[in-house]
Amino acid sequence: MLTFRLLVGILLSAIGASCADAAQQKSHAQPPNIVLVFVDDMAWGDLSCFGGTGAETENIDRLASEGVRFEQFYVNAPICSPSRCAITTGQYPQRWRINSYLDNRQQNRRREIANWLDPAAPTLAKALAENGYVCGHFGKWHLGGQRNVRNAPLITQYGYEESLTNFEGLGARILPLNNAHDGKGPQRYALGSDLLGRGPVIWRDRAYVTQEFTRSAIQFIKGAVHRDAPFYVNVWPDDVHSPFFPPKDLRGDGSPKAVFHGVLDAMDQQLGELFDFIRNHEKLRDNTIVLVCSDNGGEPRTGDHGPLRGSKATLFEGGVRSPLVVWGPGLLGDGVKGAVNRESVFAAFDLPPTLLEIAGVGADKMPEADGEPLVEVLRGESDASRRQPIFFRRPPDRDVIPFYGKGDLPDLAVRAGKWKLLCEYDGSEPQLYDVVADPGESNDLASDNNRVVERLVRAVTEWHTAMPQDNGPHLADRE
Repeated sequence: MLTFRLLVGILLSAIGASCADAAQQKSHAQPPNIVLVFVDDMAWGDLSCFGGTGAETENIDRLASEGVRFEQFYVNAPICSPSRCAITTGQYPQRWRINSYLDNRQQNRRREIANWLDPAAPTLAKALAENGYVCGHFGKWHLGGQRNVRNAPLITQYGYEESLTNFEGLGARILPLNNAHDGKGPQRYALGSDLLGRGPVIWRDRAYVTQEFTRSAIQFIKGAVHRDAPFYVNVWPDDVHSPFFPPKDLRGDGSPKAVFHGVLDAMDQQLGELFDFIRNHEKLRDNTIVLVCSDNGGEPRTGDHGPLRGSKATLFEGGVRSPLVVWGPGLLGDGVKGAVNRESVFAAFDLPPTLLEIAGVGADKMPEADGEPLVEVLRGESDASRRQPIFFRRPPDRDVIPFYGKGDLPDLAVRAGKWKLLCEYDGSEPQLYDVVADPGESNDLASDNNRVVERLVRAVTEWHTAMPQDNGPHLADRE
């Protein structure tokens, strides 16, 4: 009898362990691995799987054909640093006073924004590392350690065991040599990073920096496999951010569009090494989830925003809607291969709590997250949306931008259901669009929907006033 009870106890323990993570429907020997590819300045329609025609992004397209593609996914800011803050913390970036791209101390002070992300902030990497994951960051950081900000925390203080970044972060860095292939010698492009210290620096042809990030990520993953540890890896390339320097054979006629498409093509090829490594590794293929998205819209002269209005630095759809591809043959729902989700409305800050659930760690490890766990959505098993609206505030230095044409840009925006409202800080000058029917935001319906306007203006202005303020109103008055 004792032996029988012992056997039953062992069996029940085994069953309990296999079911400990209710979010995981498929059993794995260890928690799933996570790879997040966060591309700099890639527009919603740049990828060929999202309708782009300028470059053949065959490697990312293959992920989409084997996984799920999302068409109503948002980032939480139309510019780099705050967008990166949101996907790192699961919170609105305004909570950490990161409201525009981080610059030198003088410009940060002028805009009343932080010099770096407070290392006390919750991060996805910290939550995973505290639960057995090894975490690495390879690529652009831009959450501290840029220009003349030499005393920012190292990337490894945010939960990452290893990091390799560019000129907008500290620690080990790859700095680019911009080679225009015009007969002139390569030019160093460091924006002062080579003078900051705080980590070893190597120089590399700009056209192959992503290759270095990718190969470093692969080596890190090999180390994690050797240690039999689950991993979370960021690969955050910055090729698609100007200035553009593709390999010589991908420059085309040398026009801005041609060199842009060249860097997009080259980036896709270099990321392909990582994707193929995971796909062909017997221990990784069925227990790794790969996500590919962009930090904000593209530049107006080069990015392909498809039917969307606006571009980088604006709160219109072209500035804040991002392509999202999710791949994971052993982790996604059955029968979702090649699926396209055109219904689910969610944002980058929803990814940390969602990934914590998928990892079996639990979203409650980031209890102050503004994001919501959407496991079934990310797995392709549901077309639900997040429950709460998504709020936006423009960068304080992006009210009137000559680069984007004349005109006053909206200060605030909110996406709620099919509605998208944009307005000034005080709620004046509201614009209302049904962005399901009108993703180009061309038909302003504000005058015909007073109650909707009143409700959304109240919601977005209350959110705005509840957040730490920046110098946007004052800078707008001066421009």
